[in-house]
Amino acid sequence: MTQDFWPTHAYVPGRTARHPEGVFDPIRETAKGGSTPEQLAQCAAFQLGLRYIHKGFFWEAHELLEPVWMLLPKPSCERAFVQGLIQLANGFLKLEMGRPKAAQRLLVISQDLLRQAERPPAFADQSQDADSLLADLTARLMGVL
Repeated sequence: MTQDFWPTHAYVPGRTARHPEGVFDPIRETAKGGSTPEQLAQCAAFQLGLRYIHKGFFWEAHELLEPVWMLLPKPSCERAFVQGLIQLANGFLKLEMGRPKAAQRLLVISQDLLRQAERPPAFADQSQDADSLLADLTARLMGVL
């Protein structure tokens, strides 16, 4: 179930229904304490969280990426990278909520975090994804600001 679980809808606060409590727990639990950054980069919570961002499930992506971020060593480039992705998902969500100024602020935060991360080795395969998502959010913001 965990690798291919797709929500019935994207939750957008104020516009759509929130998902039932605990629906993402089986996926979140794939991020296990004691895992290396390389193992966390391969867990379903991270992999599916990144796919959710690409498919427009921004709130849901944050839910999945958060436990990965919390388990990464601090400070570390891996932790900054995942936090940058979380803020990027939040930026897209704010844009969906009709809050372009908040989205712009989160874009700057995510850019700073991803720059700080400098393509962490454990997440090297996903660094290009982050770059394309940043470019997408920037383009969307230019269309509404």
